[in-house]
Amino acid sequence: MTDGRRRAFIGSFTAAGGPGIVTAEVDTGTGALTVLSSVNAVPDPSCLTLSQDGEMLYAVSETAEGAVAAYRVDGDKPEPAGRPVPVDGSGPTHLSLYAGHVLTANYGSGSVTAVPLRPDGTLARSASRVLRHSGAGPHTPRQQGPHAHQVQPDPSGRWVVSVDLGTDSVRVCTLTDGALVLHRETALRPGSGPRHLAFHPDGSHAYVVNELSPSVTVCRWDAAEGALTPLSETPVLPGAPARDAYPSGIAVSRDGRFVWTATRGEDVLSVLTVEGEGLRLVATVPCGGHWPRALTADDGFLYVANERSGDVTWFAVDPLTGLPRRGGSIRVTAASYVTLG
Repeated sequence: MTDGRRRAFIGSFTAAGGPGIVTAEVDTGTGALTVLSSVNAVPDPSCLTLSQDGEMLYAVSETAEGAVAAYRVDGDKPEPAGRPVPVDGSGPTHLSLYAGHVLTANYGSGSVTAVPLRPDGTLARSASRVLRHSGAGPHTPRQQGPHAHQVQPDPSGRWVVSVDLGTDSVRVCTLTDGALVLHRETALRPGSGPRHLAFHPDGSHAYVVNELSPSVTVCRWDAAEGALTPLSETPVLPGAPARDAYPSGIAVSRDGRFVWTATRGEDVLSVLTVEGEGLRLVATVPCGGHWPRALTADDGFLYVANERSGDVTWFAVDPLTGLPRRGGSIRVTAASYVTLG
């Protein structure tokens, strides 16, 4: 993208009527989004990530078969760059880029896949390597087996961490000769159901949002040793929910002062302040729609993909309090994820 404009790329569930991948222009002053185009090339492109130079976009295909797809970003509409590549796992829910590979977290099969990239950024169709998780948790039926929900590199670039809802654990891995190798597995509270993890900007702490209990687990992160140590658990709701709450996304402010989470069952965003090695819940605000599946922080704004109301809402964040103020929304049926370039 060389025209100087900022764009947002929005994933959706085509099986629920979503348009595929939506491109929107971003107003850098207000955070407002304006829809530019959509492309429906693979089913259920529910999670997206951009290459560092912004020239390639990658998407999972969250289906039983499971695949990842690459797109060239040139203008207002990404164009498919080759055929989708199977990930040898079912229901990939998240992806990231690391050391010349696309990594996918496969929820259905409880595994993580490394798909190699060619020098031009396209996907190689051979030599994908799969690390299969094992284990279970006490919450039935959600934890009868492993369910990898997120995978990403740590801030130091030395490690890969994968969050598994089914086993109540976070795995720390290396990527050796194209294969993910387990270095250490850290157990979290049984039945918590960890979903996603976000690192503090200083690289010394990580925050894990739990789906099966409305909370965030604060962890110390030692990049030298590749060691994650749970310290405390903080609720993301002011009281016990009347039903299952289903927390989903988590984001940390660039200055490291605030953590935000989204909770689908309550349709709220939670604002937590960082206090030493802990967190404190200070407020919840409406998410601007129904069933906030994902939450993205960017340059003083928050973007929320509201899956069931079919929209993406943006919020301006008060830099002193961390409180989000709703700015507006655009229509995206079955919205699932937002990434900005």
